Amino acid sequence: MRLIDVAIQSLTGKLKEMYPLSEKAYTLAIEAFRTQRDMTSEVYRLAELLKLHHLDVSSLMTEIIARFQPVASDLRYIRACGEVSYGFYRYGRYAFDITAVIGVFGSVPGCDWGLIDKAGNKVREMMSLGMEAFEKRDIELAKKVIEMDDEVDELYRSYLRQIIYSEGDRRCDIARLLILRYLERIGDHATAIAESVLYVVQG
Repeated sequence: MRLIDVAIQSLTGKLKEMYPLSEKAYTLAIEAFRTQRDMTSEVYRLAELLKLHHLDVSSLMTEIIARFQPVASDLRYIRACGEVSYGFYRYGRYAFDITAVIGVFGSVPGCDWGLIDKAGNKVREMMSLGMEAFEKRDIELAKKVIEMDDEVDELYRSYLRQIIYSEGDRRCDIARLLILRYLERIGDHATAIAESVLYVVQG
């Protein structure tokens, strides 16, 4: 085994530590919103922990490049790790933003959250498949994530068009729109992770 392989394994290990944290932050945020419970402090703690992990990954990437001067597939993989790490960090940050909506709007128990459930489940699947695609360097899984992003984008855009002329509860409308926007952004980062798989495998 090459010395650079040991370093790359360490880099991969850090990403594997980050993903469960980002998934937990996302799960708590959605649960907080659906149950109207204040989980801001816990999600913030996870978001900050993900930020520290991302900084560690960035430092390790710099060290590997400086020490080993990698080229070709090694360099592509190392660069992709930076994209994945940033994506996991942003998952946590947007999860925190979702919890903050509760603080702004307070209790909105009478709203229909069916659209949030639909988009939230789709985004959760994108996150999971994106991680799996990266671990396995699976192009087909990566392409599936990219295709799913179009569905999430359309949910957001169609709802935006809908509420322009809506006469419903404006607090519910705006709360749903904000959450959908954050979910759409998480989906974008999942897509970026999927695209990094194509970059690693295909160049």
